[in-house]
Amino acid sequence: MIRRWYTCFLLLTSLAAFATAEPLYAVLGAYRPEMEALQAEFEVDADHGWTSEEIKGITFWRGTADGKDIILFRTGVSIVNAAYRLQLALDRFPITHVLFSGVAGGTDPALDVGDVVIPEQWAFHDEAAYLNEDPDKPGAYLVPDYLNPKIENFDMIFPDSIRATRGDGLGAREMPFFPCDPELLDVARRVVPTLPPMTKGGRTVDISVGGNGVAGTVFLDNARYREWIFKIWQARCLDMESTALAQVAWANEIPILIVRGLSDLAGGQHGKNPIDDNELRVSEIAAKATRAIIAAHAK
Repeated sequence: MIRRWYTCFLLLTSLAAFATAEPLYAVLGAYRPEMEALQAEFEVDADHGWTSEEIKGITFWRGTADGKDIILFRTGVSIVNAAYRLQLALDRFPITHVLFSGVAGGTDPALDVGDVVIPEQWAFHDEAAYLNEDPDKPGAYLVPDYLNPKIENFDMIFPDSIRATRGDGLGAREMPFFPCDPELLDVARRVVPTLPPMTKGGRTVDISVGGNGVAGTVFLDNARYREWIFKIWQARCLDMESTALAQVAWANEIPILIVRGLSDLAGGQHGKNPIDDNELRVSEIAAKATRAIIAAHAK
């Protein structure tokens, strides 16, 4: 009887501790300019009480900002790197919320370099079949029997939505989009109008919440493909990590929000792509918005 009572006591104590545990926010960037902006914005260094730990070659910084516990790390560029590193972090640390801050290519013709978008949901644009042309039908393609195209093709590229699972017993399901967290989106909508004006290239940038984003394995710098991306998904931006991060968060049932500043127009510009000239400043703008959202969350 005493042993049973003591076991129940330990269980209730553990549950109470879990219920009152402080949130741990994972803040992510993909590559050097994004990480430089985040480390400067969150004052990530030993002098401000941050500590670091290396796991499988990845450095994880732990510290606080605005009274919130934060772990900051680099996903690396690409779908696979982002998915692997986020899952590794979720397996090793008691992360409660995930926020990514960085740059992207703008695909919405209403937006310009420096603008920041915080999409509600994310799709893969390059989960696809690459098909041969039909020699007997000009302009047609030889579609394999397994493929039932639901999305308009781009020449030989026939996109398809992905099937995904998570531990809810419902099995694999078709996921045209992976959602961001409604609560974090609501906080972003509340915070964005209160942010001080920020500029890039002499203009005050626009920061907006809502709409769609897409990600894939390619760096997009092609005007015609960009137009197709916007036509098919109404995507406001495109990058190489976000949908993978959103899928991992969805599978683990962890809230996620992704903040992307536009470093270029994904091929919609005149001349050479200007990402190298814009990535650091635009990352700084996105980082400021990200910190403000975290600071306002759960108040």
